[in-house]
Amino acid sequence: MAISTFQKERKIMKKNLLRKLPSIDVLINTEEAKELIEEYSHNLIVEVSRNVLKELRTEIQKNEKNVSDEENLSSENILKRIENHLKEKFSPSLCKAINATGVILHTGLGRAVLSREAKDLVNSIIEGYCTLEIDIESGRRGHRDVHLNNLFCELTGAEAATVVNNNAAATLLILNTLAKGKEVIVSRGQLVEIGGSFRMPEVMEASGAILKEVGTTNKTHLKDYTSAINENTRAIMRVHHSNYRIVGFADEPAIEELAELAKEHNLPLIDDLGSGALVDLNEFGLETEPMVKNSIKAGIDVACFSGDKLIGGPQAGVIVGKALIVEKIRKNPLARTVRIGKLTIACMEATLKLFLNQKKLNQKHPLYKTLSLSQEELEKRAKKVHKKLRALIADEIDISLIEGLSQVGGGSVPLETLPTKLLRVKSNALSAEELAKKLRLDSPPIFARVHKGAVLFDFRTIQEDEDSLIAEALMKLLKSD
Repeated sequence: MAISTFQKERKIMKKNLLRKLPSIDVLINTEEAKELIEEYSHNLIVEVSRNVLKELRTEIQKNEKNVSDEENLSSENILKRIENHLKEKFSPSLCKAINATGVILHTGLGRAVLSREAKDLVNSIIEGYCTLEIDIESGRRGHRDVHLNNLFCELTGAEAATVVNNNAAATLLILNTLAKGKEVIVSRGQLVEIGGSFRMPEVMEASGAILKEVGTTNKTHLKDYTSAINENTRAIMRVHHSNYRIVGFADEPAIEELAELAKEHNLPLIDDLGSGALVDLNEFGLETEPMVKNSIKAGIDVACFSGDKLIGGPQAGVIVGKALIVEKIRKNPLARTVRIGKLTIACMEATLKLFLNQKKLNQKHPLYKTLSLSQEELEKRAKKVHKKLRALIADEIDISLIEGLSQVGGGSVPLETLPTKLLRVKSNALSAEELAKKLRLDSPPIFARVHKGAVLFDFRTIQEDEDSLIAEALMKLLKSD
């Protein structure tokens, strides 16, 4: 097939552009490059220069517009691009974000907002050494569990506690310690899938325990557990549904019934509580979640739950229960592989101490403060932002206040919502998806909802000191279009 004149011209132009690319030696011997070398290092500048030149060659071959202009291929402009690559390389990937989605415990955005007390204690630990695993009185090595053990025992009624890096690890560690190679009885209706597509049967399999399913998806009776007990049974387990509900024609034994059955057969009862409620959520207008202290009171042998859901602390998996069992779990070699560090301990200790004075929980604890926000408070803040935007943004942009609903999220109370106030923004120049993307790419990134062609901002999850940042970002993005 004959090559057209246009194709020949394109081919010649590509060759000419490729020839105009400076060599690495030419680039790194410029004054601008010498300044970068002084700030970073010679080897790093060479490496980044090589990558940038490779990118430019690829862009030339693909006929991308940004390299069709020869001026963009000058040493000066290429060095600017190299400098941008370096800035990006050294900029943190993990950064502060604004949560305007209305999902309070947003897994993707780090779940719980930490308290001022937690931040202060973590900052004090960061500044130097700390008493992580040392006994102050004797000067000898101690155990890191000492910092959290008494607090969890006081708040739950358990005899002992230990903490690992998340609740999946806690579940795996308990099962590996108590039932490796043996059967654990679980209701079919409790074989949940948790975040990141991890499924309870898979976690159990990884622990070395053998899953013994009983009952049906919607109904499991006490007799189903009784019939499944045999010489290979090592434990009975209840798993809280957490992120879903079975409603209607459904039933399962109460934890007290399972505790009595387990005791009768000399088997440990494991209770995976998921969210780990330390207070009654009824006080905050939500459906009650199973409370840890009620499970302990009912007679379970060991329970586990998350630290960053309803406790509102750092990511962690908490194990509480009878002292002999917890001590056995601590001695499992796997415990060292999933243990937590000093920053998590500091953050958790400060968070737990907020629960010691529950009268002030909705004032000092960010999660419970957020749950307690009234419609009047939210409306007042939303109106202030709305008024500011209306005065400065063109009429073709639709900005209004509407009623809405927030979610707890994070696998907690899945059917429960809280009334909230939403700022609704719709632009003729930008689609809702385009505006939402621009907001995510802003600094700090802002995450909002897209619904029916508009972007919604939920003031329940926006921190009060972030209201002005929302207004400034919208003014910048909408006025420029």
